[in-house]
Amino acid sequence: MIHPARILLLVPFVLGLCGVATAEAKPPKPAAKKVSKPPGGIKRELFAGRVVMLSDALKRRGVKSTDEFAKQVVLETPGGELIPIVPDWRGRAFYQDKRLRNRPVELVGYRRRGIPYLQVLMVFTVDRTDKRQKKSVRRYFDYWCDICSIPMYEIKRCECCQGPIRMRFQPRGLPSYIKTDAKAKAGRETSANGDNSP
Repeated sequence: MIHPARILLLVPFVLGLCGVATAEAKPPKPAAKKVSKPPGGIKRELFAGRVVMLSDALKRRGVKSTDEFAKQVVLETPGGELIPIVPDWRGRAFYQDKRLRNRPVELVGYRRRGIPYLQVLMVFTVDRTDKRQKKSVRRYFDYWCDICSIPMYEIKRCECCQGPIRMRFQPRGLPSYIKTDAKAKAGRETSANGDNSP
């Protein structure tokens, strides 16, 4: 039988072998944040229009489709182009939240060569905050936890406290790397003249 004093001497050694943190262990590194940058050589651009269900957009154009397209969303540009959106960490909100669809938006994102899908990095809504207001306001969108003060990008419980989150809209300009031209401005004006209800 092993003496109790010897067992106490072996505890730190055994814990070290098992990978359990000891008093001298360094604190864990915080989880890496998502980087809003595309792979090298791909240009971030501004895409304006409304996000709609693909089946609805096709129906308006006289194209019949079956249920396989029922959940696909696309950005419908003022020029009539339909750009499918990747349901990744940022684009997924358009699949989950119907409040983001059928309203004027500006999306900062990119497309890879040979792939029609848009990968969204930032979402801006373009709304009139007051019905009497003639000029539209660009607002940056994300989801927000009021308890933990952290942003999220899809509908789910807070990653920290598991509490509820809400939609958050903040007046904000476009990032400095986005250069707007006359065509993009015209697209914003066209999309802003429609129904702005959430």
